[in-house]
Amino acid sequence: MRLCFLVEEQYRHDGMPLEVIHQLRAWDHQVDVLWPGRSLIRISEAIQAGSHDAWVLKTVSGGPGLTLLEAAASVGLTTVNDVRAIRGVRDKALAAVIARSKGLPVPVTYAAARPEEFAEIPEAEFPLVVKPADGSSGRAVRLVATPDRLLAPVEPGGPDGPAGGLLIAQPYVPNSGTDLKVYSVAGELYATERCSPLHPAHAVRERQVPLTPEVARITAEIGDVFGLDLYGVDILLGPDGPVIVDINDFPSFRQVPDAVARVSAAVLDLARHGTRGRVESVREVPLREASVREAAPVAPAPPFTVPPLPRPARPAASIGGGR
Repeated sequence: MRLCFLVEEQYRHDGMPLEVIHQLRAWDHQVDVLWPGRSLIRISEAIQAGSHDAWVLKTVSGGPGLTLLEAAASVGLTTVNDVRAIRGVRDKALAAVIARSKGLPVPVTYAAARPEEFAEIPEAEFPLVVKPADGSSGRAVRLVATPDRLLAPVEPGGPDGPAGGLLIAQPYVPNSGTDLKVYSVAGELYATERCSPLHPAHAVRERQVPLTPEVARITAEIGDVFGLDLYGVDILLGPDGPVIVDINDFPSFRQVPDAVARVSAAVLDLARHGTRGRVESVREVPLREASVREAAPVAPAPPFTVPPLPRPARPAASIGGGR
């Protein structure tokens, strides 16, 4: 098969997707790589109907890669994930509205251009978790204890005004300081636990953990609602049960057993048979049963010589998303 990966600067040394690219080439598939943001791209030639079996995006929120992926979809090319699904989760304000409208457990969400505007929220709803609507990797996420702390200095480059884009705020969900990150690899679900970025002093060893039926059901339903095939979900176990705090397309899949082989095989399967791409916000989507079994071993084709790519640093980069 012939595939095209869009990889932005932030991920040029990241294990996901560079190791997947190497694996697919070793399995005798042709993989072209475009680097939006640091190279000239002849889009009139690169994006043509029939040029590739599928395009795959690993990019930051708001980066130029998403536009290129949408251009590929516009000429009929398959995209992984479906490009409409990616747009639906990249904007955290939009994702919160879609998820809540489908009955998924998402906190009440407020949006504003400036942090001081959140002072209108009743003080009883504080502390708040404030973050950029287009953020990723937990950057510029902060816990605001009281309204008078809304104007406290944020990290350099943080969203502290109109230039930072839209902000969202959600009431803080009391929790143990441990987050669940659940990954879906084309229907196969894997759960890991890690330290919450809001509680860095709480030492937690990142590891794979058992997946409860309730969390599996919620994660599978997210895929159905948004039309995602490769995604991750950040979940808190609050006093009233699991709460969704973030959704990421094509995350790092850390702690997933044989992640490179599994994700590579999933990309090939989606390229052959198409992505789900079900983003009908007005239609109820029937919930399928989540699969939590071990995926079947993947048998690679004989390797062959490939052009050099930057090798990812060890360990792999941190999980995308945040609160």
